[in-house]
Amino acid sequence: MPAAFAVTSLHKRFRTRLGRTESVALDGVDLEVPRGEAFGLIGPNGAGKTTFIKCLLGIAHPDRGAVELLGGRPEDPRSRARVGYLPERLTLPGAWTPRAFLASVARLKALRPERPGLDALLRRVGLADAGERRIRGFSKGMRQRLGLAAALVGTPDLLVLDEPTDGVDPLGRVEIRQLLAAELARGATLFINSHLLSETERICTRIGILSRGRLVRSGSLEVLTRVQQRWRVRFAPGPVAAEALVALGFEPAEGGAWEIAAPDAPALNRALDGARTTGALLVELDRASRDLEDVLTEALAAGAA
Repeated sequence: MPAAFAVTSLHKRFRTRLGRTESVALDGVDLEVPRGEAFGLIGPNGAGKTTFIKCLLGIAHPDRGAVELLGGRPEDPRSRARVGYLPERLTLPGAWTPRAFLASVARLKALRPERPGLDALLRRVGLADAGERRIRGFSKGMRQRLGLAAALVGTPDLLVLDEPTDGVDPLGRVEIRQLLAAELARGATLFINSHLLSETERICTRIGILSRGRLVRSGSLEVLTRVQQRWRVRFAPGPVAAEALVALGFEPAEGGAWEIAAPDAPALNRALDGARTTGALLVELDRASRDLEDVLTEALAAGAA
């Protein structure tokens, strides 16, 4: 499958105001994301995430390295026109209405700003009744929704969203996740940069971890969060011989579940057969996993070592 974007040996440094010292924003990043994926970039503050996005979109120029965007170059207007971008620090014209703002975005993309299409975008982001209000009176969450609508103008092939749910209430986050799932279903590629790891886990299928300008880990979310050779099991409600299960190698886990280490399928089945002899009835079996916070903490610790 062709890449939505790819970077090779990406380097970027910034000089201080006096020009005497340099800070390293990106230090040899290599990354390729296939089209149709939901990719999440995570990492601590100052890791280089926003700089990476700016280099990807041609807003900033790398000192060294190559960037490919939708089969072209970031500077190519044809590639840029197929990208929808929601920046972290969104500035909107307070005297304008949402409908006028979206019309200007459409014209910048050489599209005809037809009212039915603009109103459909406002409905999608939950601003159907605010099309003629002045933006200056919008809350932060409403501004974020409008920025997302602007990113969706022209049904882009790639959506680059920097903190897309910042300032949005919990119900609004659910609505945005549903909207992004629909974009993914139509074939768009999602690139999400967010400090909200729980949101990233719910949306993304592929993750990259950036630390001190370096990509310290990347891959599918399933692989990164999997705990090798450990399984989580749940038994039917009722009297369970806990001591007998512990003797078989089972360990109590959160929520009344149990975990067991098993190097292969025969070992796992022997443990489950032993549990059945104690009267335990298996109702759920899954590979044990960690959350994204654990993966991030481990990757940052390994990168600092």
